[in-house]
Amino acid sequence: MHACLAAIAREMGVEVRAIGGTGDHVHLLMWVPPRMAVANIVRTLKADSSKWMNEEDHLFAWQQGYRAFSVSVSNLKAVEQYIARQEEHHRKRSYAEEFREFLKKHGIETASGREME
Repeated sequence: MHACLAAIAREMGVEVRAIGGTGDHVHLLMWVPPRMAVANIVRTLKADSSKWMNEEDHLFAWQQGYRAFSVSVSNLKAVEQYIARQEEHHRKRSYAEEFREFLKKHGIETASGREME
């Protein structure tokens, strides 16, 4: 899946700096050209990778939403390392637990009033 997502991104002109995740989520660190909308990139990544997975006889579907955050150049290495260590990292705490902590730390609440859906 990671190689598939990277190939789709390349075809769109999006540079993938890092990609990783576990069975229930994926992280992509991407350099998005200013002329492109993140929503369009994610829609294409999800649609094309779902098509590929289902053509390979894997029953697969993405969750409905996604989350996108910008990263300063000074934090690129830290984010790349975080993405590279996803399997190890999520043995200690789940993605949902980590995401709730991230939202709380930054004072963010989702539109629905809940941190995780």
